[in-house]
Amino acid sequence: MIINNKILYALMVFAMLTWGVAWTSAKIINAYLDYNNLVFLRFLVGVVSMFPFIINKKLSIRDSSISTKLNILVVGILFYLYNQCFFIATDKGYAGMGAVFVTTTNPIITFVIVSIIKRKVNYNDLFAIFIGIVGGCIILDIFSLGLDALLISGNIYFIFCSLIWGFMTVLMSRGQVDLDSIVYIIYTYSIASIIAFYFIDIPSLLNAQIFNFNFLIHFIIVCSAMSIGTSIYIIASARMGPVKSSTFIFSVPFIAMLTAHIILDEYLGVNIFIGGLMSILAIILINKKNNNLF
Repeated sequence: MIINNKILYALMVFAMLTWGVAWTSAKIINAYLDYNNLVFLRFLVGVVSMFPFIINKKLSIRDSSISTKLNILVVGILFYLYNQCFFIATDKGYAGMGAVFVTTTNPIITFVIVSIIKRKVNYNDLFAIFIGIVGGCIILDIFSLGLDALLISGNIYFIFCSLIWGFMTVLMSRGQVDLDSIVYIIYTYSIASIIAFYFIDIPSLLNAQIFNFNFLIHFIIVCSAMSIGTSIYIIASARMGPVKSSTFIFSVPFIAMLTAHIILDEYLGVNIFIGGLMSILAIILINKKNNNLF
């Protein structure tokens, strides 16, 4: 798939918009279904949404390397785990705060992973990483509440989200070396949906008021964030590299904070703004000197 850089950048902006709004929408739909059912439905929609793009494509991965096949399996499992943590975190914690933490610390985690792989890091990088870590701690209010803040509400799940997505970003950029991006996406989504299917509660799924307008509109937003937004991100991570593609994420916190405040009336403390800005500064410093790291 050949995509012009300008088009790819525009698509990434749209993807980040869907991601930002999805945090608030996820909290709302948690009231209608349990986590397992939501994860399954989200991936089911994700797989189905890919069908128009796989016409005339070779779906067989028989000729792909063993490492690519293993990569698909691992990413599929991580996709499932990430979405479990995503729904649990937004249900138990604050959607706006969680979005700021995950989306600003993820690029830093991605960079750390890539640096370890490449064994390439310097004092400037370490300084930027330190700023990002301090920013993340400020967002979670650790300096006021102590380490207990990690166990408050959904904070621990937000941390899991950030860590899982960091590993996924690196793996996804590698997994598409000898495989079409759309084919890669549909396989990883399929694996996640198969895993999720095993845990669904069919009676509660059938009895849920999923045809409620409020549920449907927010469920569509959450699904769009994955089937459209995440798909765009996966493609971009292969073309831009994991570090550069992950820097687009710094636009998500502001979208998420504004949405959570308007729709959920969530209070957004000064610590979230300060911590978010510090983490974004760290991302900018990292990206400025490491555009071609990976």
